[in-house]
Amino acid sequence: MDLREQVLADHTRPNAVRIADWIGRDQKRFDALMQLFLYDEHRVVQRSAWVLSMCADRHPELVLPYMDRMLAHCTKEGVHIAVKRNVTRLLQHMPIPEAQEEAVLNLCFESLADPKEAIAVRCFSMGILADLTARYPEIKNELRHLIEDALEHQEVSAAYKSKAKRVLQQLNKKTKQ
Repeated sequence: MDLREQVLADHTRPNAVRIADWIGRDQKRFDALMQLFLYDEHRVVQRSAWVLSMCADRHPELVLPYMDRMLAHCTKEGVHIAVKRNVTRLLQHMPIPEAQEEAVLNLCFESLADPKEAIAVRCFSMGILADLTARYPEIKNELRHLIEDALEHQEVSAAYKSKAKRVLQQLNKKTKQ
């Protein structure tokens, strides 16, 4: 399979699944996907982000060597929303290595605090931060404040409200324990 050609062929779920199936557990194929995700032109990066997320769901160990570069990619000026959405999506389903926790905390807090950020990114960030409170209980108050402030002072979607309710319940449970 010509990976780049296939990524560009069709921007549909079946095509993304086909590519993720082809990559499987193969590190070299995953490396080729990461080259597209990190260094190719805008449209290729956008489309490869979806496949990256699928691969990470199936085989999170493939992502680990790329964590630093992947997180840095999310903070680039003008990065496509698909990049941040899919990276934050995959981060919520995998253990975050201690070496990258600070970068993940920064990315998620910045995303959550930005009312212009995409709702999906903000919701995924909320979940990631809630999970990280187990390791960093000192972030609970800041997380709670950001969520409550957005609910009170911003026009937020039903998805945001729903996620916020679940995360606040999770934080309240952890506080009582």
